[in-house]
Amino acid sequence: MVLKQLLSNLMRGLIHQERKHDMILGMLFEEGSYKKLYSYKHLINGFAAHVSPEQAETLRRAPGVKSVDKDWKVRRLTTHTPEFLGLPTDVWPTGGGFDRAGEDIVIGFVDSGIYPHHPSFASHHRLPYGPLPHYKGKCEEDPHTKKSFCNRKIVGAQHFAEAAKAAGAFNPDIDYASPLDGDGHGSHTAAIAAGNNGIQLRMHGYEFGRASGMAPRARIAVYKALYRLFGGFVADVVAAIDQAVHDGVDILSLSVGPNSPPTTTKTTFLNPFDATLLGAVKAGVFVAQAAGNGGPFPKTLVSYSPWITTVAAAIDDRRYKNHLTLGNGKMLAGMGLSPPTRPHRLYTLVSSNDVLLDSSSSKYNPSDCQRPEVFNKKLVKGNILLCGYSFNFVVGTASIKKVVATAKHLGAAGFVLVVENVSPGTKFDPVPSAVPGILITDVSKSMDLIDYYNVSTSRDWTGRVKSFNAKGSIGDGLAPVLHKSAPQVALFSARGPNTKDFSFQDADLLKPDILAPGYLIWAAWCPNGTDEPNYVGEGFALISGTSMAAPHIAGIAALVKQKHPQWSPAAIKSALMTTSTVIDRAGRLLQAQQYSDTEAVTLVKATPFDYGSGHVNPSAALDPGLIFDAGYEDYLGFLCTTPGISAHEIRNYTNTRCNYDMKHPSNFNAPSIAVSHLVGTQTITRRVTNVAEVEETYTITARMQPSIAIEVNPPAMTLRPGASRTFSVTMTVRSVSGEYSFGEVKLKGSRGHKVRLPVVALGHRR
Repeated sequence: MVLKQLLSNLMRGLIHQERKHDMILGMLFEEGSYKKLYSYKHLINGFAAHVSPEQAETLRRAPGVKSVDKDWKVRRLTTHTPEFLGLPTDVWPTGGGFDRAGEDIVIGFVDSGIYPHHPSFASHHRLPYGPLPHYKGKCEEDPHTKKSFCNRKIVGAQHFAEAAKAAGAFNPDIDYASPLDGDGHGSHTAAIAAGNNGIQLRMHGYEFGRASGMAPRARIAVYKALYRLFGGFVADVVAAIDQAVHDGVDILSLSVGPNSPPTTTKTTFLNPFDATLLGAVKAGVFVAQAAGNGGPFPKTLVSYSPWITTVAAAIDDRRYKNHLTLGNGKMLAGMGLSPPTRPHRLYTLVSSNDVLLDSSSSKYNPSDCQRPEVFNKKLVKGNILLCGYSFNFVVGTASIKKVVATAKHLGAAGFVLVVENVSPGTKFDPVPSAVPGILITDVSKSMDLIDYYNVSTSRDWTGRVKSFNAKGSIGDGLAPVLHKSAPQVALFSARGPNTKDFSFQDADLLKPDILAPGYLIWAAWCPNGTDEPNYVGEGFALISGTSMAAPHIAGIAALVKQKHPQWSPAAIKSALMTTSTVIDRAGRLLQAQQYSDTEAVTLVKATPFDYGSGHVNPSAALDPGLIFDAGYEDYLGFLCTTPGISAHEIRNYTNTRCNYDMKHPSNFNAPSIAVSHLVGTQTITRRVTNVAEVEETYTITARMQPSIAIEVNPPAMTLRPGASRTFSVTMTVRSVSGEYSFGEVKLKGSRGHKVRLPVVALGHRR
């Protein structure tokens, strides 16, 4: 009876909140001159409305209205990775095997929807799922078939598009007014985190292994707020997050971030998106968010706040390579997920520009090889077709999939895509092909091929080819090569330092937080997905991005939460970070892809601004020894002590007065230390809790680059199970270099636990 009364009171409160929103709008504006899109009732007290700029200004001045923010756009930011991360051997067995890994954990995906018919999301032929009393999300029906988007694996499926409709961006025929994935991105991320184990991955008649999510037994809850052509709007994303947390998800996976924040937002930490996520974490939901794909340039992160786990992207040990052997004996390296041409045989090379039917076809770019009808089939059949990798491939108006179709239609023995010039940021990924094919990405190697072709090809005085004499063969690109120089930080992965405002002033908080696989990840796709033109009509896709890294962490977090159901989001984050590694498989310090002075991609020594605490180590995260815990009051303390954020602004978003006991944002109990403006000497405190089942003594050591001195106190401490202790880290500026210094604090336990905190600091003169 008491519970019933409490629920009744809660419902009355939510209805009262929504009526208050309606009343404010109704009192200020004439009916029909505005449209309310959402009332946010669970995480923040607010609403989204479609109004004119003048009405927005009226709202801003209205009594009872604390802040008004303009909506802005957001964008979307695996067969082998479970083995690379040690899940089948070291992690899944601890929870009862793969068929129990993630049991009863619900992962919410705010993304582009899901393709529910994919075998990665099937619930038949599986162990029966039990009830989920803590989750109460709803399942929309397909408007055409009237069938639910849910099964026992997918437990919630909703879509949010009111802001997109109000902006005139939504087209129901293309974007689907349902949770159906019209893009591919949402199905891919959901499968990485929680896709079924052992799903056969076949494409073009070739087997590429068996796919599995990180937590293959976890349930999936879909909150579609991203769409094919325009990405999405923050108002829709916030509504999706608000609903997901209210429904009872345990984990939120967000492969989404802002295009460009609005000028009305003063600080990175208190935009409506991050403020909503603060409410989610307060409710006990762990949040993993993609760091962004603006790397390798500094300050390109789109995930900022301490309550969010910001995930950078790594290249794992699996690489797909291929080669083209020329008639002169030269072997040119490239990439192509394709079968080889017939062994012990060389084929004639023909350039696309030399086998045109009619020169009038130049209204298209024939070198792209996108249209078979413009080529002379007799000249191409049985030969290897040379095509140019133009800017059209970069922007998505040309695709390797269409080159494959062209080669197949013309009866070519294979194709070669030649990169003659490359702009920074161009990302080359191997694409599965049923026809032998290779992409030569190195410009110098492309020039070798072009020079050989030109020397070998005989022409008349008009330039028309008299005889094709260049020869070549394509190698086998289907088998992956495993490298010890892994993991590495991917070129595109966004980099720190973190920023506290949109003037790009450095924050006293390290970001990204952690590194996870995000390069060439195989996972589910939807046949009507358009996000990657090379995978239109396919059931799986091999793609890269921090969007792929974030669901790895979401799935691994589900495994940690399954083992430690009472842990807070901060405790789970701490376990993941402090047990991560900064050493690659060859025993060397992690490296990061970067541009050289000549704009070629090279490897450099990585820093915490590339990888945060390091690369995730799932088995160690299950038993971290110590955790750095934090709660809502700690996050408020971080905000209140961050210079430039007014107490009034914090109160507007949190409805809470500031408490300055933390004194400095660097004292926030993060599993990392960052000081952006170190003058003289500064002492920072951290609090650890022993989550092991036995007493353990830890020795504490620290090291730093020479320009900053570092020491810890006490040098050792003993903690009983469940006990907490505080230690201090003191840093002193020795010399001012104008660049950040990097270091670490290590806590080594007497029973084998190893806890590591990255340290970054920028020394300034007094």
